[in-house]
Amino acid sequence: MNSYMQDRIKGFTEKNENKARFLIKCPDQPGIVSTVSEFLFKQGANIVESDQYTMDPEGGQFFMRIEFECPNLMKNANKIEKDFQPIAEEFHMDWRIMYVSQLKNVAIFVSKEPHCLLELLWEYQSGDLMANIALVISNHDTCREMVESLGIPFYHIPANKDIRQEVEEKQKQLLKEYEVDLIVLARYMQILTDDFVKNFKNQIINIHHSFLPAFIGAKPYERAYARGVKMIGATSHYVIGDLDEGPIIEQNIGRVDHRDNASDMKKIGQSIERSVLASAVKWHLEDRIIVHENKTIVF
Repeated sequence: MNSYMQDRIKGFTEKNENKARFLIKCPDQPGIVSTVSEFLFKQGANIVESDQYTMDPEGGQFFMRIEFECPNLMKNANKIEKDFQPIAEEFHMDWRIMYVSQLKNVAIFVSKEPHCLLELLWEYQSGDLMANIALVISNHDTCREMVESLGIPFYHIPANKDIRQEVEEKQKQLLKEYEVDLIVLARYMQILTDDFVKNFKNQIINIHHSFLPAFIGAKPYERAYARGVKMIGATSHYVIGDLDEGPIIEQNIGRVDHRDNASDMKKIGQSIERSVLASAVKWHLEDRIIVHENKTIVF
C-alpha cells in the first residue's frame, strides 16, 4: 500500500473512531424507531443519519439503518451490544452493529478483462472506496502488474471445471488467511460451486454484463445484438447457488441502436459494468444493504 493510501485510511479511521451503524430487520409494529432512538440517547450517542422502510405497516417487515456517534465507542462496544439484546428480543430483530473505523477486508476475483478491476483500484486509490483490498485472485496472470504495482498481493490460480474443487480449496485458504469480509467478482469468468458460495452468504458481489433477468448466462452482448435490443445494461448482485439469480443490488442501462454491433455493445456495456459494480461495492462497505428473501433494501 502506498503512503497516500495509508494516510487516507489513517485519517478515515481516526475521524470515525466513535462512529457506528445499526442495521435492523424485524416485523413492523409501533415503537421501534422511538425505542432504538431512546436506547442510543441513553448511551450518550448522537444519531447522524437515519433511514427506515416498511413493506407494510400492518404486519410487514420493517428495515432500519442508523448511523451514530458515541463517545468512547470502542471501549463501550461490548456493553452497548449486550444492553441492546433485550430490545432486539422484544421486537424479534435481526440486527448488527458495524463499527465504521473497522475497515472491511476485500478480495477481488478477476479473469482476463481488467476494466472492473481497474475501476475498483482507481476508487481505492482515490480514497472513495474505503476498505482494505487484501488480495486479488485470478485464473489468469494478465492483471498481475497492475495489482502488484499498488502493493496488493496477487495470486494466480489457474482454474477450470475439472479442477474446480481443488482451486476453491486454495481460494478458501487464502480468504481465511487474509480474514476476508467481502469477495468481489470483477468479471471472474468461473462458476463458483454451491459449497463455496454457502460459506459466504451475502458476502460475494458479482457483476453480470446484462440487465437481469434478461440474457442470463454467457455471451449476453452477442445475444442482445441478435435480439435487436435498443438498450443494454449491467447488474450487480449477491451470489447464490443459482446462477445469476441472487439479490440484485444495482443496475443501469445504456442506449444502443441498429448501428451498434456486438463489439460496440460490449464497449458501451463495459463502462456501465464498471460504475454499477463500484456502486454496489461501496454500498456494501458503507453498510447500506439489507437482504430480505431474494431482494435488497438499499439505504
